Amino acid sequence: MQKSEQAVRYGGAQEAERPLGRSIQRGMLGRCPNCGTGHLFRAFLKPVDACSVCGEDMFHHRADDLPAYLVIVVVGHVLMTGYMLTDMVLRVSPWVHLAIWVPLAILAALLTIQPIKGGVIGLQWALKMHGFGGHDDETVDPGTDSRRGGPSA
Repeated sequence: MQKSEQAVRYGGAQEAERPLGRSIQRGMLGRCPNCGTGHLFRAFLKPVDACSVCGEDMFHHRADDLPAYLVIVVVGHVLMTGYMLTDMVLRVSPWVHLAIWVPLAILAALLTIQPIKGGVIGLQWALKMHGFGGHDDETVDPGTDSRRGGPSA
């Protein structure tokens, strides 16, 4: 095969690539996963409806509770490790631990929730989930009539 030959691709029109890692990274930085320039959030956790630079629609994302769950897992593991290591080295009362670890937990959660939510939106955009691929996510079972909600006749 010569270097000038292109590989044949079947399956329709060629679409622009959506690299997963780059999309998540752009989302975590609070940037549009498509162009990397426009802002992803208009408020602390409220995403924009569309990118102001490239016009990519963002209104149909469905991050829901996944960012909160990821924050709980990340912050919980880091803080529990810190607590256990500190408890092994310093013997202090539970009130001192409470005074140390509760503010750290709140601060860590507030600092990580927006980047994690941006990363989840970038993930959904890269995988063309929830309307980002130009199609509706609702799947229709071929054995049902969607107009009546029951089996097709």
